[in-house]
Parts: sequence; structure tokens; C-alpha cells
Amino acid sequence: MAIDALKINDMVFYAFHGLESCEKAQGQRFEVDVELALDLSHAGNSDRIEDTIDVNAVYEIIEEVVLEGDFNLVEAVAEHIAASLLNKVNINEVRVRVRKPHAPLKGLTGGIEVEIQRTA
Repeated sequence: MAIDALKINDMVFYAFHGLESCEKAQGQRFEVDVELALDLSHAGNSDRIEDTIDVNAVYEIIEEVVLEGDFNLVEAVAEHIAASLLNKVNINEVRVRVRKPHAPLKGLTGGIEVEIQRTA
């Protein structure tokens, strides 16, 4: 079985995660990318949506975690996204990147990013 990748990049959410009370109260932008490892050959040959992953369903799973969860760390956001996707979508592996472009850290201008990879 081939292992291919379906990538969904630059999902943007406004959420209330962080260690600082101002982050929990005011919220901020979070950006998420996911890479799903699965066999895409059947969908590629059939050209039928039923033979692949529903990207809208993946987005909704991620949206639920990011908007409804209560996390201090971007690591926890990423971990919960990975676990939810592995539990709810038929994939072998997932890579998750979560960015916090405006983290309130002294001298930081490029934000922070966490990247994890988890296997079913």
C-alpha cells in the first residue's frame, strides 16, 4: 500500500489559549497545517470523492478542538488535534503544525510554531 499525503494548510482560527491571562481574555490568531498520511491511489484512479478523505470534515474536527478546547500550550493544541484526527478519520499518520504568530514574548516578531507527528 502506498502512503501518500493530503495536506491542508493555513487554517486560521481566533482562540483563547495561552499561559498569560491576557491571552485567555483577549484571544489571538492561531494557524494550523495538517498532513494526513494515507493511500490516495484509489481516489486518484476513481476520481470519486467517496474514495478519499472529506477535507471539510477534517476542518470541522480541527475547528472543534481549537475553538472549544481550553489549552495553555500550543503543544497541547497540536496533540489534541492529532489525537482527534487519528480517532475520527481513516488515516495512518498525521503531522500537525500549530502557529501562534503573535505570542506575547519579549523581542519575538515571528511567532512560535510547534510541529508534531503521530501514528495510529
